[in-house]
Amino acid sequence: MLNLNVDLGERSYPILIGESLLSDASLLQHHLAAKDILLVTNTTVGPLYADRVMQALQGNRVIDVRLPDGEQHKNLDNVSRVLDVLVANRFGRDSLVVALGGGVVGDLAGFTSACYQRGIAFAQMPTTLLSQVDSSVGGKTGVNHPGGKNLIGAFHQPSVVISDTSTLRTLPLRELRAGLAEVIKYAFVFDIQFLDWLERNLDALLALDPAALAHAIYRSCELKAEVVRRDEHERGDRALLNFGHTFGHAIEAATGYTQWLHGEAVGTGMFIAADMSARIGLLPREDVERVKQLLQRAGLETQAPRFGAAKAHDYMRVDKKVKSGRIRLVLLEALGRARFTADYPDDALDATLASHFG
Repeated sequence: MLNLNVDLGERSYPILIGESLLSDASLLQHHLAAKDILLVTNTTVGPLYADRVMQALQGNRVIDVRLPDGEQHKNLDNVSRVLDVLVANRFGRDSLVVALGGGVVGDLAGFTSACYQRGIAFAQMPTTLLSQVDSSVGGKTGVNHPGGKNLIGAFHQPSVVISDTSTLRTLPLRELRAGLAEVIKYAFVFDIQFLDWLERNLDALLALDPAALAHAIYRSCELKAEVVRRDEHERGDRALLNFGHTFGHAIEAATGYTQWLHGEAVGTGMFIAADMSARIGLLPREDVERVKQLLQRAGLETQAPRFGAAKAHDYMRVDKKVKSGRIRLVLLEALGRARFTADYPDDALDATLASHFG
């Protein structure tokens, strides 16, 4: 088992990465130390893993709630559903919410725990690659609104992240590829050596090689933990983690959160952001091609849906990173180095949107 610490003073917590962790009763009882536990999962993950977690937590009062699966269900209606279960079962402030599932479950359960009785503890048990390397770490929780992605949320750090890599064996290939988008993101933004490693080991990752997966998850979490340590509330460097997300969120919102997985939209968004970086002279065209080739090797789409440049711009204008009416973007200065900026020519953004969205 690999152990990594997110250093946030009194809010610090460990990230545990390894095989068969969900069946380790002593590990779970040590890190999930609460008498009353609400296990939040969904209709896909629950039948696979909820029983083994509940078996490992015998002696605690564990109640599970299973939400419908899919990004379109990450909304206030399902937050209310989880709150109703907490209230009906008289959970107190010393209770614990455990999120067992992917990013949707983690974001929604974390936000609900941040709201209930002004905040109770929660733990992350991510079961997708995307959630293991990104959404489970850092304390950003929230739900979607018809007007935009993750517009309703809170910063609420987990008490522990338990990443059982054996759950990835039941992950559909499409979900695995979507998770790889977030892994690749860390390399593009922070670490050219990690990018070289990914290019050499991508086939092993797609084949679910345990050693390759463990390294990719650990390095991704290590990079994110360092950024979160410096900028917990996204007032500076942490915004770099949104590379590809502003364009990607427009894709998700325009397609109703039903057609594209989050990682798929981010993958396309990273290619669009790299293209814009080249348009304004930051990035050589050969590096844009390198971005495109790695994304395509991972099985990710680089062609955005053609729903119109004006519509894409409208969705981007309600993004949380807009300031004083100006869309701020994460652009690449080089592979392995990025900047968060609103300093770009308007015609470059217009040309980028017209080229990719029509």
